[in-house]
Amino acid sequence: MDQRNLTLLTDFYELTMMQGYFKEKAANETVIFDMFYRTNPFGNGFAVCAGLEQVIEYINDLHFSQEDVDYLRSTGMFEEDFLEYLRHFRFSGDIYAIPEGTVVFPREPLVKVVAPIMEAQLVETALLNIINHQSLIATKTYRVVHAAQGDGVMEFGLRRAQGPDAGLYGARAAMIAGCVGTSNVLAGQMFDVPVKGTHAHSWIMSFPDELTAFRTYARMYPSACILLVDTYDTLNSGVPNAIQVFKEMRGAGIPLTFYGIRLDSGDLAYLSKEAKRMLTEAGFPDAVISASNDLDEELIDSLKLQGAAINSWGVGTHLITAKDCPSFGGVYKLAAIQDRDTGKFIPKIKLSENAEKITNPGNKTIRRIYSQKTGKIIADLICLADENFDESRSLLLFDPIQTWKKTHLAPKSYTMRELLIPVFKKGACVYHSPKVMDIQAYCKQELSTLWEESRRLVNPHKVHVDLSNELWHMKNQLLDSYHHTSNEN
Repeated sequence: MDQRNLTLLTDFYELTMMQGYFKEKAANETVIFDMFYRTNPFGNGFAVCAGLEQVIEYINDLHFSQEDVDYLRSTGMFEEDFLEYLRHFRFSGDIYAIPEGTVVFPREPLVKVVAPIMEAQLVETALLNIINHQSLIATKTYRVVHAAQGDGVMEFGLRRAQGPDAGLYGARAAMIAGCVGTSNVLAGQMFDVPVKGTHAHSWIMSFPDELTAFRTYARMYPSACILLVDTYDTLNSGVPNAIQVFKEMRGAGIPLTFYGIRLDSGDLAYLSKEAKRMLTEAGFPDAVISASNDLDEELIDSLKLQGAAINSWGVGTHLITAKDCPSFGGVYKLAAIQDRDTGKFIPKIKLSENAEKITNPGNKTIRRIYSQKTGKIIADLICLADENFDESRSLLLFDPIQTWKKTHLAPKSYTMRELLIPVFKKGACVYHSPKVMDIQAYCKQELSTLWEESRRLVNPHKVHVDLSNELWHMKNQLLDSYHHTSNEN
């Protein structure tokens, strides 16, 4: 697939601000921007981050072609010296990110950009577009896979996705979060993930009768024979005809390695239980019973509670569109500006009447704290990048808002891991993105570090994201200084 130049995949004001910085001679002022989100989507207890590989592709290819420059000139908003600068533009900064497949929580930086302000400003829109979408679909997929309780979940939402890119990269995110395959063939080719599928009702309808359609399909695909049984009459025609074909295959000595039926309509709980009874009585107790038809995590959970005999799930529209929560809500905020004389970063904070929108200032990183005994996550600690911690010493954690809520961790009772890793240094990529199926395995391990109470779909237990003592004091000193200035004015 040809790589598109996504440089102009940005909001217009990013470019007008760039020209403003250029004219004000602030082009080389180094800044830090953090990309984070404020609220877990779907009421989930966490999110699954995804999209870093496409961010890397975008940054690596970031350049203004002659056609791009000519187009910007045609808007009448840009002067020739700035357009000449764009002709030679390349990203020269540093980017740190949390690896794909990691479980993440509100307010912690998923991506940190350290770069000249013009460069950091330009990449904002595309970075948010990529990370927001893929993290949203990955988080939705987790919920669907969790509801399936170990059954295979296949992603097949391409025809309902909001365009080709959403279908492709949504499929990739779904695979990261645990789907066993996708119906999207191009996604299979691009990302080296399993592609799966059965057949449509039109296959059945194109034959003189249902039995002939089943026999033909079984003859062509004996090692992957899943028959769609609800075209005419599920229990009086579809399942009996499928059983007849399975008997014929067994009689012909064809191994029944992967076989079964698919239900795409009706009362899935009742039909699956009746189909299971019929298949078992006919000597096919291990036949797969797959279901589709506008499924989501709530419906799958309900079917499980009803004792449905379904052990394979095909999920399309609700997964690929994240139908009940269509946006992730990630934002990109200035956190620090480098002092030209000292080289130190001066923290910056965004104030708001809404306390949730007050940002965390400074050059930060994230330390994930695990229980030494269980390996489970205790909390995440947002701290300054140059802070050092000693696991052989006790650690005090406290809620950054309700500061009287404190937890003391005894020496050697915990371990710490830094989440943000270098991806670009001085404009050069220093990180190799793993294959999607390797990211999926990593994501599965990540999920195992959460307590089950944090993984439940409804009213999950909150994992605490705290500020280090040093960062908390810096933030409050900035708040106090702004309050003092406001009172003087």
